[in-house]
Amino acid sequence: MNNRQNRRNFMKTGLAGFAGSVLSQTIVPGSVIGANAPSNRIYLGAIGTGRISRAHDMPETLKYPNTELFAVCDVDSKRAREGKEWVEQYYQKHRKKSITGVRVYGDYRELLADERIDAVLVSTPDHWHVIPAIDAARAGKDIYLQKPASLTIAEGRELSNEIHQTGRILQIGSQQRSVSPWPQFKRACELVRNGRIGEVHTIYIGLPGDPAGDGEPEMPVPDNLDYNFWLGPTPYVYYTEKRVHPQADYSRPGWLRCEQFGAGMITGWGAHHIDTAHWGMGTEFTGPVEIKAKAEFPEKGLWNVHGDFKVQAEYENGVTMHLSGRYPNGVKFVGSEGWIFVSRGSYSVTASDPASVAENAKALNASDPAILTSDIGTDEIHLYESQEQHGNWLDCIRSRCQPVAPVEVGHRSCSACLVSHIAMKLPRTLYWDPVHERFRNDDEANSMLSRPRRLQWR
Repeated sequence: MNNRQNRRNFMKTGLAGFAGSVLSQTIVPGSVIGANAPSNRIYLGAIGTGRISRAHDMPETLKYPNTELFAVCDVDSKRAREGKEWVEQYYQKHRKKSITGVRVYGDYRELLADERIDAVLVSTPDHWHVIPAIDAARAGKDIYLQKPASLTIAEGRELSNEIHQTGRILQIGSQQRSVSPWPQFKRACELVRNGRIGEVHTIYIGLPGDPAGDGEPEMPVPDNLDYNFWLGPTPYVYYTEKRVHPQADYSRPGWLRCEQFGAGMITGWGAHHIDTAHWGMGTEFTGPVEIKAKAEFPEKGLWNVHGDFKVQAEYENGVTMHLSGRYPNGVKFVGSEGWIFVSRGSYSVTASDPASVAENAKALNASDPAILTSDIGTDEIHLYESQEQHGNWLDCIRSRCQPVAPVEVGHRSCSACLVSHIAMKLPRTLYWDPVHERFRNDDEANSMLSRPRRLQWR
């Protein structure tokens, strides 16, 4: 019996008792029908209650009235407890009701064991994306997964295969694909796909950078942090606060600048902007075929992700993509008849995100302003219409249709970032086979497609 069947059976026999014990004042009268009927509600758990979860994933999902978030999980018990408090305060402020019984977990596998949960938000560090998502799929849960899809290309492939085999709905947090809050990205991609700048031959992508840091001393692990669990499949390294996340607040965490847990801005923002480039080119299920790059890496200090860099990637369709921190933060499509530039403007997801290189850059610009007001006819290409990333995911959970950023699309965008990162490490041109997901005649590069996992997480 699958998870949805379990939910239906549970709704017939135990809704009232469940609602009373888990979320007080959530019992829905039998007279309620239609979109807000109990059978249309989606019961959620949040895996990871840090910065991006509190500022983005939980509030953006809970704003839809037919959702109930009744379980939170974090390996930092202080953050897990504060996540519970955040949920309770959200209900009080935005839904005008008090709730009790929000469940708190330190091990996401215990959360996944609850059959009453339909779907989960995975808002964890990059090295903890794929394993919880695969476990969630095997437990019959649908998944909203923060970008980037994976830490390595091999585990990204593993994730995509698992989602397709289990039939779960997984949405990657590539919110530049949704109309809210950035309608300009879909507009730019539709204009490009419909030939408003002629034949595209070059794309320039600007990404913000991460500065290096000093060495940090070993510190005692806080009593509230299960540090071994936080390290998960990656090798053991000593604890210091700037390697993990702040204990005093929810500002930008230090793990973002450690290669053990992520690849730096090439995936941090690259997963967004390369995804936009793929959308505009129509190359969402493939990738570059030739890549060369150079980058500066810190020679000392705790933070060791790439600094200043330049990547050149060739696609089979003849387009050359250039990526660098020296370009304005955004995506510029250049064609035979003009260009279009698109960015988030001055907007950022959280206040601690790095600022754009060109803070005053227009969110949507073109070589000829008339390009931007061009009508797209009914017989032309119209891209997937998603009003908001989390809402689209919830709609697809009900319809079982694919979301705007499904797993394979997210994997391919992430793969393009990761092959670029590998090219930063090797002083030669690499030749990528996007069909077999291997480098041609390059054992050293292929050895970097995966990373060994610690024994219990293999």
